[in-house]
Amino acid sequence: MDRRSFLTKAALGGATAAAASTLAAPMYAQGNRTLTLVTTWGRGLAGVHDAAQRAADTITAMTDGQLTVDLKAAGELVGAFEVFDAVTAGQADMYHGADYYFVGQHPGYAFFTSVPMGMTAQELANWYYHGGGMELHDELGQIFGLKSFLGGNTGAQAGGWFRNEIKGPEDFNGLKFRMPGLGGKALGKLGASVQNLPGGEVYQALASGAIDGTEWIGPWADEKAGFQEITKFYYTAGFHEPGAGLSLAMNRGVYDSLTPAQQKIYEIAAGEAHQWNLSQFLANNSAALSRLQAAGVKTLKFPETVWDAFAKAAQETHDENLGDELYKKIYDSYMASMNSSAAWLKLSDGDYTDQRTRTQKM
Repeated sequence: MDRRSFLTKAALGGATAAAASTLAAPMYAQGNRTLTLVTTWGRGLAGVHDAAQRAADTITAMTDGQLTVDLKAAGELVGAFEVFDAVTAGQADMYHGADYYFVGQHPGYAFFTSVPMGMTAQELANWYYHGGGMELHDELGQIFGLKSFLGGNTGAQAGGWFRNEIKGPEDFNGLKFRMPGLGGKALGKLGASVQNLPGGEVYQALASGAIDGTEWIGPWADEKAGFQEITKFYYTAGFHEPGAGLSLAMNRGVYDSLTPAQQKIYEIAAGEAHQWNLSQFLANNSAALSRLQAAGVKTLKFPETVWDAFAKAAQETHDENLGDELYKKIYDSYMASMNSSAAWLKLSDGDYTDQRTRTQKM
């Protein structure tokens, strides 16, 4: 039996409390405390680091300093992809990151960032806050001794930067491309050699030729990263992350040692960072896109044959995981909510924005 199946069955069989107790932090004395927050982001990475800092500052301010959150960016205490294990083991108290980096711990974590051909940012919020997503995030976290909340969102991410135009699915064959999560697994089904690199390492990998292309976030963050200095082919819509959530996670023993008021502050700080961060990205993307285009970047759309291949690969990736009971539970809940939300959003927001664009041209 592999580790994932064992952990899932243990949680569903009622062994969660025993597993969590091995990670429980000691009781703290009353008074001021410092909590260490590690992140998957290099210090200063546009938007994503800002969301982590926002949550940290909010917790510190709302508790009047009873809890001071000390943020350690990727590499300052542990590496970007080591934050999950650092928090579950009690080496750090909290992490901020994209949970799809941790599909090796359990593939269900992908849903709390993004899955290919999945939810927009608004649809993700609908599911998370009103469709059972938060409760499923918590159920998954109990297996690993974590208490997690959404703590940021990038909005729809771009399809990425390429050295050459993509004219058909066959152009991905052999392409060395950076894409994490289940989106990366789906892209691998088209023949791509998929790399999973922390954000702080992507520019150098692209510049050196270690990768042929990359997705990162969107115009504002991508401009800040400098990818336009290397290549000029930019696909503005991608299949992999249509509304990527970021997570704030705390060691469950630490969380249990907080007062009820402090626990609620932690939850509120995560939720406020989630909305603030989404607005930050959306407020900056259009101006950044104009600057990129002025600098000679060619914005492109994938042809429909590519979108068809993306959709097929995405479903195959899900199908490979549906034998895991918890994954299927999350998948079924996620898809039901997405389909429900989309039915109204298409008729309301979709028609409205189409008509607004049309009438502005009159």
